[in-house]
Amino acid sequence: MTARSRSRSLFRLLVMPVVGLVLAAVVANVAFAAWLAARRSLESARSAQEQVAAALERSRVSLSQPVLDTLRQLTGSEFLVWNEATATAGLTTLKPSLLAAQVPATLAAAAGSNVLLAGTLYHVGTARGRGVRPETLLVLTPVQSIARTTLEAVWPVLAVAGGTLSVLIPLGLVATGRLARRLGAVERHVARIAEGQFGERLTDSLERGHDDIGRLVAGVNHMSETLSTLRGSLMAGERQRLLGQLAAGFAHELRNAVTGARLAIDLHRRRCPALADDDSLGVAIRQLDILEEEVRGLLALGRPGEATVSAITISELLGEVCELTGPRSEHAGTQLERLTVADTIPLVGRREALRAALVNLVLNAIDAAGRGGRVRLSAVPADGEVHLAVEDDGPGPPPTLGPTLVEPFVTAKPEGIGLGLAVAKAVAEEHGGRLAWTRVAGRTTFTIVLPLGHPSIADTKERNP
Repeated sequence: MTARSRSRSLFRLLVMPVVGLVLAAVVANVAFAAWLAARRSLESARSAQEQVAAALERSRVSLSQPVLDTLRQLTGSEFLVWNEATATAGLTTLKPSLLAAQVPATLAAAAGSNVLLAGTLYHVGTARGRGVRPETLLVLTPVQSIARTTLEAVWPVLAVAGGTLSVLIPLGLVATGRLARRLGAVERHVARIAEGQFGERLTDSLERGHDDIGRLVAGVNHMSETLSTLRGSLMAGERQRLLGQLAAGFAHELRNAVTGARLAIDLHRRRCPALADDDSLGVAIRQLDILEEEVRGLLALGRPGEATVSAITISELLGEVCELTGPRSEHAGTQLERLTVADTIPLVGRREALRAALVNLVLNAIDAAGRGGRVRLSAVPADGEVHLAVEDDGPGPPPTLGPTLVEPFVTAKPEGIGLGLAVAKAVAEEHGGRLAWTRVAGRTTFTIVLPLGHPSIADTKERNP
């Protein structure tokens, strides 16, 4: 629907009914005023005739021409003396040109009704004089023209109606135009939503209108934002599902490779006892341990909830993470620190999954800090939560990746695939927590925030058996 058709539709819906009602009221008022004016005019003529008749009946003055002329001047009526016996006219105030042969008889026959003489309407009445010679007098009282009477009665109504319509129609057009523009904006916005453009909002000026359209705009904006959130959730869920399937396949293949490599090293040690103290074999074993932790992380991402839930000593957990990532830190020339934490911090969770998540964060921090950099691993209780933090003094992630940094396959490393942070995020959420990161004073910190004791993890296991 175009803006023009919307405007016409609103004009028909809003303005035309009001204009129609005003016109109907004007017609009704005009008709009533005309009827009332005509009735009053006739009543006025009858009243004048009755007053003249009453005066003549009370008077004993003989009807003469001077008397008739005087009565004409006083009352504005015309008079004609009528002889009923001979059916002839006597004295009169009518002009001679009006007294045709049939006029007196016609007037006498029209007593009590109206007659038209020379374009003037007269009401004919009778009076009887009580002079020396009683006579019948025809009294012709002019009746005001119906058109003139109607015009005089209705022109105030027409003036008021014209003024009202001259104001109402422009205001109606302005109001309907404004409503059409607002509804047009809502219509276009709904069309964009139907095309899948979620998350957009109409302008605040439309939403701030404290009327039905303003509330409609607010509802449409809320719907758009909700649909955007739902679409994001669905897409994230689908990505997570696909990522889990992919991770499970990778983890299976990698686990087989790690197991084969470890068996090959153990067989080599048994066959060559002299090489049992060779550091290179130890380095290879530790690298396999790190790879095995990566595999556990992928398994945690692919098949969450399979590991055993148990109480975790945080100091031991951080120690295992440092032991696994220490060789990588030494090789990269990065200093790895672990802050001392109290063993009384209560934490319940899946030990291997949390360890794999922290290993991923520490390995990322080592790569970011580079040679000569520093990486710090800590656990701090705060407000019923424990913050497992990995901090480095590297350059930090690119600002453009900030909003999507923890999403799968998002990475700034040329050789990276963007699964490390996704693994840490999945593990944190599995434990009822979250993964957060900050960049303050030249230091980047990734933190797994978990509730202390985590009583909800058993519920999670029951919901996802």
